[in-house]
Amino acid sequence: MGFRIREATNSDVDGIVRVVKAVYDEYGFTWDAEEYHADLYDPDAYYGQRGDVFLVAESLGRGKSKEEGGREGSILGVIGLCFHDRITGVAGVTVLVDGKIRAAGSDCSLERLYVHPEARRQGVGEALTREVVVRAKKARKSVMELWSDKRFGDAHRLYGRFGAMTIGDRICHDPDQSPEWGLVIVLERDD
Repeated sequence: MGFRIREATNSDVDGIVRVVKAVYDEYGFTWDAEEYHADLYDPDAYYGQRGDVFLVAESLGRGKSKEEGGREGSILGVIGLCFHDRITGVAGVTVLVDGKIRAAGSDCSLERLYVHPEARRQGVGEALTREVVVRAKKARKSVMELWSDKRFGDAHRLYGRFGAMTIGDRICHDPDQSPEWGLVIVLERDD
């Protein structure tokens, strides 16, 4: 199955929500459309208008099932890249910023990497992660922060292939108060 990565628009909302909700259903997480997941219903406002990026991996051909996106143009996976001012401190440790544990030294963050369960093990997550790393480097960022539910072992192995180092943990502000690992990827620019 082929796919392409492109910037999301609000016309992708149904596919974006389908992908992320499938993962939430798989793990028994609580869905919160009004607050915690509000960004997924308006990626233009939450990402694009703020200068951040929200990407989708879109099917180029017929998939294995309707759930996976068995038609061209179906969304298979999603990811966000947010830019922020450099957080004070040395990369590799956590600091408290406005009451929230964050990655010191970071100046961007990987957000919301989700791949539909039926589309996994086909390179979608790796391609999406590679794309945000490339875009962060082009934006001259140096340290990427990411936080990931402790149960997402496959995702942690994927991040490790990009050089991610675990720096700590925290309780997520999601409706389930999920424990998550904090990781950073030091971005060595190609220039």
